Amino acid sequence: MRQSSLVVVANRLPLDDNAAMDGACEWRRSPGGLSSALHAILEQTPATWVGWGGSIGGARELPDIGSLRLRPMALSEDEMRGYYEGFANSTLWPLYHDAVEQPVFDRGWWETYRTVNQRFAEAAAEVAEPGAAIWVQDYHLQLVPQLLRELRPDVRIGFFLHVPFPPPELFMQLPRRVELLRGMLGADLVGFQRPQAAHNVAQLATKLLGGHGGDEEIMLDGRTIRTGAFPVSIDVAEMRSLSARPYVVNQARQLRRDLGTHKRVLLSVDRLDYTKGIEHRLTAYSELLRDGRVKVRDVVMVQVAVPSRERVESYRSLRDRIEGEVGRINGEYGRVGEPAIHYLNQPFDRADLTALYQTADVMVVTPLRDGMNLVAKEFVAARRDDTGALVLSEFAGAAAELEDAFLVNPHDVDGLKETLLRALAADASELSARMKAMRAHITSHDIHAWARAYLTALDETGRLAQHLP
Repeated sequence: MRQSSLVVVANRLPLDDNAAMDGACEWRRSPGGLSSALHAILEQTPATWVGWGGSIGGARELPDIGSLRLRPMALSEDEMRGYYEGFANSTLWPLYHDAVEQPVFDRGWWETYRTVNQRFAEAAAEVAEPGAAIWVQDYHLQLVPQLLRELRPDVRIGFFLHVPFPPPELFMQLPRRVELLRGMLGADLVGFQRPQAAHNVAQLATKLLGGHGGDEEIMLDGRTIRTGAFPVSIDVAEMRSLSARPYVVNQARQLRRDLGTHKRVLLSVDRLDYTKGIEHRLTAYSELLRDGRVKVRDVVMVQVAVPSRERVESYRSLRDRIEGEVGRINGEYGRVGEPAIHYLNQPFDRADLTALYQTADVMVVTPLRDGMNLVAKEFVAARRDDTGALVLSEFAGAAAELEDAFLVNPHDVDGLKETLLRALAADASELSARMKAMRAHITSHDIHAWARAYLTALDETGRLAQHLP
């Protein structure tokens, strides 16, 4: 395996689950998410990506994607259950999202999580050239920075947490809190979506590890760890280009005809996850229909729920509840040929997703808690004519940047109902002013700006960011 000056370490390789017949691989893109965020960067920057290829068992060799080399990691069935479905997504994920769902603490999962993190660290150490930068991504691999420091003291280590970091009183519930915190702080630079996360970590480093410092630097074990907020973004230019393609424009027109050209369209696009607030959103819409404040002849909802973590029981249960509620709402309020909700539990490619963005009168992005939410930014970038409204949860990281959205507390169903009505009733000049302001912000704060800011802070020379546009 050739060595690289930049190594990305993440749970998944950015690949489609199935390679083509000729063995070629394509970049895997999904609504939001890590691979979407990093796509634009690694098209420009030679690097190696260490990650799991998506299938249980051995890891087969994979060809490069352009200048990106791939280092696939193997996961056994037991490791998948303990490391990924268990500790990462049944312990850390719910706790980091304000315990929206009760975290599960299982001692066996921890051992598997630690073993897998060790293997990822060893693979990254193997492919990093002397003095390389290694950029570790997200909560799945929170132990890797410290493990890497022990294996390769010569490299520069970055860690970026894409999800929220919880307040200290929640983090303190974790049985392995010291190891997890020390693991993350093995990095030279720890990046978060919001400044509050850096503040939380600084408090915990003092309390649990005897460190000292503030929200930008933590002194620990004779080292200085820099921390800060680097809000992740999207490739705005790519989304604008995609939104102008004839297929997308025609598909959007066809969707409007199919949904009813006279109707107002409410659109939501989420992974099927309990943090996304889908049930609260359905309740609000159902009550608006019940009270006659919106009518099926005038308004229709489109809910895209991309399948996610289908082997985890809480996700299967959520899917069943949502499907039952959609059926109830359509049964009570739908008419022949006019459902109240179009529910799509399937993946979407980016062109069809962009057409959907252009179809919506109101985009409803109301997670109960979210590190950022790139769907909100994609919607804004796709609206080249500055039309449409964005209803956005105050508890999404994107709310700090998209202040001209219709911001809402998604836990407050009555408040959500009123905000939806306000967005539906807003006049064209107000919507245009709001959308122009949001588009201006994301244009100057796109994915390239995010990568440039983080990588420049990591290596302090600008060398890593030199290939970025």
